[in-house]
Amino acid sequence: MAGNWGEPERMWDEYDWERFLQQQDGKTEKYMQLLETYLDDPRRDEIIAREMGWTQLLDAKDWSAEVDALLDESATEEDETEVDPAGASGETFQEHDLYRAAFDLTLWIDQLFDQNPVLQNEPAAVKLATHAALASAKLAAALSGDHLDEIGMTIAYLKRALKAITTSMNAAAQLRKAVGLISESEYLVLQQRLFEVRDGIVSLMGEYRAEWRRRFGPDSFHR
Repeated sequence: MAGNWGEPERMWDEYDWERFLQQQDGKTEKYMQLLETYLDDPRRDEIIAREMGWTQLLDAKDWSAEVDALLDESATEEDETEVDPAGASGETFQEHDLYRAAFDLTLWIDQLFDQNPVLQNEPAAVKLATHAALASAKLAAALSGDHLDEIGMTIAYLKRALKAITTSMNAAAQLRKAVGLISESEYLVLQQRLFEVRDGIVSLMGEYRAEWRRRFGPDSFHR
């Protein structure tokens, strides 16, 4: 990734990527808020385009298609890191042990919900399931593509996966306190699976950070 205008080209580290991903999150969140606010307004798409700064659309005729296209375009760089499932070694992210553990966790939680439908209305259970699925998605992004060429991007996605799985762990602890919702044996299995994913993410982050320091030196991070 290149630096800012006038700066020499350099690799983005995890902090550069994190700032970029936060910006994309912000754009998406702003768009969704505007869409909710002006959903029934006949000038909805014009208002959204103006608020989002998409001035090139203010004279366009087909609003909905153009606005949706620009929303997709705003995250193009992030999407491009996710579309290629093959890594440098030829291994797809679906074959990676850590991704399989995270995906199996989401399947196990789904099965838990099927066995106990009351969990679908329990906020802690919903948070557990949602963030476990988010962790799996972020791991897929981290492990896709030629990630050794974008170590900073990989670490940034791993950090997001770690945040999501930590939220799931906190939700699981809250769920256990709600008497009768899950059994002790179910909680122990859930906890074991959550720790397996969390420890795997932490270990992989350490490996990538060590590789970054090996390639670019210990003082090469740009906070």
